[in-house]
Amino acid sequence: MKTKFTQILKQRYYLLFFFSLLFQQTYAQQIAISGKVSASSGESIPFANVVIKGTTNGAVTDFDGSYKITAGANQTLVFSSQGYKTTEIAINNRTSINITLEEDAMKLDEIVVVGYGSQQKKDLTGAVSLVKPDEIQKRQITTVADGLQGLVTGVKVRGGGRPGQEASVEIRGLKNLQNTNPLYVIDGLVTSANRDFNPNDIESIQVLKDASAAAIYGSRAANGVIIITTKKGKKGPLQVEVSAKTSFQVMPRYDLMGTEEFAKYNNMAYDNAGFTRQNLNMSVNTDWQDAVFKTGMMQDYNASFSGGNENSTFFMSGNYFGNEGTVIGTDFDRISFRVNSSGTKGIFSIGENLAISNSKTDEMSGNPIIDVYRMTPTIPLYDPANPGGYGYGKQGVADTFGTNPLAIADFANTINENFRIRGNIWSELKFAPWLKYRFNFGYETSFDSYKFLRKVGNWSLNQPIDQSYTDQNKGRSETMLFENTLTFKKAFGKHDFTLLVGQTYQKDNYNQIYGTKRNLPMNSGTGQYYEVLNQGDSPVVGGFINEAALASYLGRLEYNYDNRYLFNAVLRRDGSSRFSDANKWGNFPSLSAGWRVSNESFFKSEFIKDLKLRASYGELGSGNIGNYEYKSFVNNFGQIVMGNEQKLYPSAAQVKLSNSELRWEKLKQTNFGVDLGVLNNDLRLTADYFIARTEDVLFGFPILLTTGNDGGNPISNAATVENKGFELELAYNKKINDFSFNASVNFTKVNNKLVSLGNGQNENFSGNTVTRAGMPVGMWYVLETDGLFQNQQEIDNYKTAGGKVIMPNAVPGDIRFKDNNGDGQITNEDKAVVGSPWPEFEMGFNAGADYKGFDFSMNWIASHGATVYDGFRSVVDRFDDNSNYRTGIQPWTPENPNTDFPRITKGSTLNSRGDSDRFLESGDFIRLKYIGFGYNLPSSVLKNSGITRARLTLSAQNIITITKYQGLDPEFTNGNIFERGVDNGAFPNLKTYSFGVEFSF
Repeated sequence: MKTKFTQILKQRYYLLFFFSLLFQQTYAQQIAISGKVSASSGESIPFANVVIKGTTNGAVTDFDGSYKITAGANQTLVFSSQGYKTTEIAINNRTSINITLEEDAMKLDEIVVVGYGSQQKKDLTGAVSLVKPDEIQKRQITTVADGLQGLVTGVKVRGGGRPGQEASVEIRGLKNLQNTNPLYVIDGLVTSANRDFNPNDIESIQVLKDASAAAIYGSRAANGVIIITTKKGKKGPLQVEVSAKTSFQVMPRYDLMGTEEFAKYNNMAYDNAGFTRQNLNMSVNTDWQDAVFKTGMMQDYNASFSGGNENSTFFMSGNYFGNEGTVIGTDFDRISFRVNSSGTKGIFSIGENLAISNSKTDEMSGNPIIDVYRMTPTIPLYDPANPGGYGYGKQGVADTFGTNPLAIADFANTINENFRIRGNIWSELKFAPWLKYRFNFGYETSFDSYKFLRKVGNWSLNQPIDQSYTDQNKGRSETMLFENTLTFKKAFGKHDFTLLVGQTYQKDNYNQIYGTKRNLPMNSGTGQYYEVLNQGDSPVVGGFINEAALASYLGRLEYNYDNRYLFNAVLRRDGSSRFSDANKWGNFPSLSAGWRVSNESFFKSEFIKDLKLRASYGELGSGNIGNYEYKSFVNNFGQIVMGNEQKLYPSAAQVKLSNSELRWEKLKQTNFGVDLGVLNNDLRLTADYFIARTEDVLFGFPILLTTGNDGGNPISNAATVENKGFELELAYNKKINDFSFNASVNFTKVNNKLVSLGNGQNENFSGNTVTRAGMPVGMWYVLETDGLFQNQQEIDNYKTAGGKVIMPNAVPGDIRFKDNNGDGQITNEDKAVVGSPWPEFEMGFNAGADYKGFDFSMNWIASHGATVYDGFRSVVDRFDDNSNYRTGIQPWTPENPNTDFPRITKGSTLNSRGDSDRFLESGDFIRLKYIGFGYNLPSSVLKNSGITRARLTLSAQNIITITKYQGLDPEFTNGNIFERGVDNGAFPNLKTYSFGVEFSF
């Protein structure tokens, strides 16, 4: 018995010893591993997942990107983070593993804000473009719109370099006839991203381009939607970021004549006309460009503080932006602050966003871009004989219609100042993981101040003496927004549903008071005017109030089956106070669907990693009209003479026709798209084809003043506009060891057509353009030139079929115009449609590279196919008035017949007609919009300084432009939709050179 018991003990001992050895062996294979997860830029990646492959065991990196984990010596770690490619690393007995995650070019799991909610990028069924905020922030810009150029397909941006100038943005072509910018939504607040918004605060930007993506915003989304989310605090210790950037700007120059060359050709023009020459002052040689243009300077300083814990976060930022212009008397300054915070307790969350800004602009007086070539070099800058002491020409000595830019900048000064507060407070109740209620209250108010001071003094020839006076107004706008939304999100097996329903109400109010005083007294000690409104005489005062309201109901259904079949439906109903009771409400529905082919079981491809097909249809609206357009406008300041004694009595008269039948402008858009990712998603392609038709376009076409209408053109639902377009984006992103590279090209082709004008109209003329049904808007409608007459015989032989000489008054060297109607004379009836101001396509190319702390990036833009009108040449290449001329011209003379420049003469407009194709040019251009270099100092240099990140940048903008256009800038803008291609003194984009530093603590 004892022996048996001993044997059992021995067996148990051996078994225990065996398991002990096994446990010890297993324990010996477990090692502690630590390291850091970083991005290719060198920045730490907080909250990245570190998982042991084949298990659920893992860790999460802290705020500094550091992690610690225990794993087997021969196991594999899997590193992943949203927006980066998942990477596997074999441990191989190492105890320290640092890894750099490569950015995922597709970012299919990236969260995209789509209005009143968010979706994963892979689930999008509409046309939505994402813009990296650093692509915008690395440029030296005034507004967000400036930074979007060349980065997004279907988005056309045209800006300029005037301090405080705001760029125009056009998404997918011409949607109406009012040049309306897209809707901006910042942190859930419907607002504007104008010049008082700090682009450095941006965390993400989404551009909603098609009707299905933008339909949740209904009547305000017809021109597209740009959603901006500002930076928020993240869990972790306090983080401080500081940046400073200084830039210098250079104005492009015209090639103009100096006094000697100018005198030669001015005398020739007078001689050819048989006029007495001017008594030119040959001792003066003024370079008006040197006097007016200067080197501009921009300063941009930012500081931010952020942090948080498990339950709350905060973010604060401050910015100063200053721009001393390249034209005398121009300046822009902005100071802005932003703060937001959020907290969570149980099922309740609350947060706020608040932004305060003050911007001040010293506006440009007159148009010196034109006046520097309207003024001749023989006119001095200053002339004590003139009122105010500035030179501006003299009869018989220097005749000109130009304005002395120095004088008008001195004597006519305009200051615009705006103090704005905007923000929102939101709260959420999460009743269950699948049910959430959100309330959002948005508020925006601005205090606007306008001041114009007219001093005593003249700036142009034959100008009457004017008194000093000041015009001032003070205005305040206020917008209140109330939103209530309920979101249901639940997955049932392979079915994933998201249902959003909501109600919104927005009220807008704007009121203004204004006043004018004349004959302002002057401080004899300082020479400054007393420009307060309690000084001077002849007071004029006034004011007005505008109010509007918009009520809305909205709903959205998102359905995803097995990550293969996607469906999205939106319905929004808007009611606006801008329409009569019968037409207040409009419904704006949309449907979209997607098929992720790459997730089908039959789809087996190692080359194609992602393939999704999309289709959508939606209707959007626009009520972009005045607040009271459906009502009659009455002038109650009139007077009437009545009775035997002919006394004056107060009177009132209707001055603007009303239209009670106004209704919503409606955009109907169809979109077909494909998203493709190949080569492990390193190469991605997105393509879209769309058809957009806007019906009942709201516009005020001119009517005769004899109707009694002198209060502005009445609005009506008149035209129908159609756009068809194609967009393509191809992007490549690759990392090889320490080197990473990215490149993308985007292509946009949009064709617009005016289907009908409405109101019984067939065509609309504006300047040198015509807009006809069935054609694009604003086509060039001018006389056609056909070379120069070389001799009298050619003039005599230029006849009609019936033998009538067409241009009998011409002389050799004059322009020959085409007699298109064959009536034997050159009239407006001979004008023809000769070109389009709209480009055939536009492109953008972006590229960048990183290597061991060094980085490089550049952005090119290009436009092809537009014909534009060169307003500069239409002045300097004509000789019938008195302005400066373009240097190097070779006009026709009997000794110089081999030229395309006509003979010059003062007396006739034959060779200087502005309504001919002579001044039409190709608007094609290729421009290096941005090029920049950066260097991140290595952590070994910073480890004892307390600085976690330090970066130096050097960049340039607009430094290379390849074009045949002879004006200052082919990338100009014109606010008149019917004269889109006319460059009439548009402020050019400037060459800008910048240096910046960034620090993180």
